[in-house]
Amino acid sequence: MSRLQQTEGLTDVQEEILKTVRAFVEAEILPVATELEHRDEYPTEIVEGLKELGLFGLMIPEEYGGLGESLLTYALCVEEIARGWMSVSGIINTHFIVAYMLLQHGTDEQKQKYLPRMATGEVRGAFSMSEPGCGSDVAAIKTKATKDGDGYVVNGQKMWLTNGGSSNLVAVLVKTDEGQDSVYKNMTTFLVEKEPGFGEVDKGLTVPGKIEKMGYKGVDTTELVFDGYRIDAGQILGGVPGKGFYQMMDGVEVGRVNVAARGCGVARRAFELGISYAQQRETFGKKIAEHQAVLFRLADMAVKVEAAHELMVKAARKKDSGSRNDFEAGVAKYLASEYCSQVVEDSFRIHGGYGFSKEYEIERLYREAPMLLIGEGTADIQRMIIGRRLLEDYKL
Repeated sequence: MSRLQQTEGLTDVQEEILKTVRAFVEAEILPVATELEHRDEYPTEIVEGLKELGLFGLMIPEEYGGLGESLLTYALCVEEIARGWMSVSGIINTHFIVAYMLLQHGTDEQKQKYLPRMATGEVRGAFSMSEPGCGSDVAAIKTKATKDGDGYVVNGQKMWLTNGGSSNLVAVLVKTDEGQDSVYKNMTTFLVEKEPGFGEVDKGLTVPGKIEKMGYKGVDTTELVFDGYRIDAGQILGGVPGKGFYQMMDGVEVGRVNVAARGCGVARRAFELGISYAQQRETFGKKIAEHQAVLFRLADMAVKVEAAHELMVKAARKKDSGSRNDFEAGVAKYLASEYCSQVVEDSFRIHGGYGFSKEYEIERLYREAPMLLIGEGTADIQRMIIGRRLLEDYKL
């Protein structure tokens, strides 16, 4: 057990959950992660194992068949899983965000319909805000749902869906012009049911195929194309149109804690690889860890691993308290993703030429870390959020 990333004040239940997840990562994820990643192969057996552990229902209340745990417990589990393979944590994250949005904003009927099956992993969630031309500019989305009798007809194209192919429930943000004076009040979240897979998964709904990526492989990242797709008004999250933007932003807040946790997990793994290699490799007659330049690099890496973890824990605990945590989540996500990138690069440098070889695990981490700089809002978006909150708090 590393002395890094220790969390004070955990209950015996939390400690036991983390111990179980850590053992699963060591036995079932780390031995196969790099091989599966190089083949861009979906980790079916790993996902089945996570279902058996109950992790798909970790934060879903016991009344719906889940474990009823906190965001902190969830984030610490994600940290452990990302240490093994970041893509696996992504499979859980999007599912969790949809479950969280249902829990916070869904109607009683929607909760009863989906949450028990989400807790077991039978229903697998994905969520979709972004589109090909707008990136982090959510207000610029063009996909639109037009009222038609008792339901809506949806047309448009969504982008960057993690779990887009493997999921069977997608929370999708679209425009619904209800005559409000604000663009943000003319957006609605629909709960779109579909068959897993690619191609036309429902009438008027197509998942074209996996997007090829430099890293974050194994997990399926896709587009979602609507062409005259009909959906019932009962599939509006919460039952009332015009609240979609605010529902999505609530989900993204916890998603940013998740991305911070992923950054912490990848950074710790990179540190572990670096400090291990530095004690094996010899140059100029001694282990490279004994060279002051490498020793200082290891120290800097450890400080960054520890600092990011502490901020991630603070953001999770703030959300668990029922308080607004957009500032804390933004700080944690920003710092953890930046530090993760730096720690991975430092470990890569310690490995020297071998770090460039696919034989060594650090090569995979080097391609995975950049996704954290842009996922759930880019670093600059986080700085914008942080800056605006600071101006609110320190207003003259």
